[in-house]
Amino acid sequence: MKLIKRAAKQKERRGFRVQNRVRSSGRLRLTVFRSNKHIYAQIVDDVAGQTLVSASTVEKSVLPEGHGSDCAAAAAVGKALASRAKEKGIVEIAFDRGSYRYHGRLAALADAAREAGLSF
Repeated sequence: MKLIKRAAKQKERRGFRVQNRVRSSGRLRLTVFRSNKHIYAQIVDDVAGQTLVSASTVEKSVLPEGHGSDCAAAAAVGKALASRAKEKGIVEIAFDRGSYRYHGRLAALADAAREAGLSF
């Protein structure tokens, strides 16, 4: 039981550390949420308090068929998000990974967004 509580506290601390560092950068923030079935990403303006661009594996235009829980799906979300952001004139962002480690699906999403033209 103590091991579970310690892991939860570490995850919470990691999330706070990342969010504080990203929010103090003054850039727009790319936030990511991943569930067991899907991955969601959005670009948020903290000053205005609104979401500017979003993409997820739930959308049929992003992922017409297949699983939404693998690295290929995360890369598709990264490309779609970057293309939508470039249409709105967004180029520089800060990557807010939250309490997730930069590994697997998150890394695939970030790499695809970088290749599609976003800079962070």
